Amino acid sequence: MSTHYEFHPRGVCSRNMIFELDGDTIESLQVEGGCNGNLKGIAALVKGKKIQEVIDTLEGIECGFKPTSCPDQIATALKQYLNQ
Repeated sequence: MSTHYEFHPRGVCSRNMIFELDGDTIESLQVEGGCNGNLKGIAALVKGKKIQEVIDTLEGIECGFKPTSCPDQIATALKQYLNQ
């Protein structure tokens, strides 16, 4: 059974992240706003991956002068999901 989870990122161009999760696996990710092509690519790459693997891979990535990025915010969202 899949779980729908939404996250509103901070400090980045994207406005909303919508996850479909099955246990500890990401079924899909949609991102509203941000760099459309890059985020579609990231969504394709995380599909079918374990949540912790994605956190370990994306956490800490920065975008230009910002202390975060859309990939880092994806990791933040998944950490928040696991801690709820």
